[in-house]
Amino acid sequence: EEGFWRSGADGRLRVQRCGTCGNWQHPPNPVCYRCLSREVAYEEVSGRGVVHTYTVNHQPWLPHLSEPFAIVVVELDEQPGLRLFSRLVDTPLDVVEIGLRVHVVFEPLGDGMYVPLFTSAEVE
Repeated sequence: EEGFWRSGADGRLRVQRCGTCGNWQHPPNPVCYRCLSREVAYEEVSGRGVVHTYTVNHQPWLPHLSEPFAIVVVELDEQPGLRLFSRLVDTPLDVVEIGLRVHVVFEPLGDGMYVPLFTSAEVE
């Protein structure tokens, strides 16, 4: 959904939240996963969380991605189970582990779109 991809313009991550029950959800959906309300909208989150799981990629999928790199599932601080798939950047692979504290950074995609990436919380 466009609201998620445009949220990085101001350096702040936004995720859908239900106005009825308060549930955060990702990926975006026209209704709340928990209560089925249609009162969902994008709200700012802290952009902080922990690596829930990860894998190290060695496949050269795209020319601009230098291998190897870590693909991470980040659980955001706002709610247990609120997770995003992303890539870990500016962090040595030897420090990547489950539970690593991370924060969001953004990479511009063009046309006002941004991809949220994560880096170690030690790198601020």
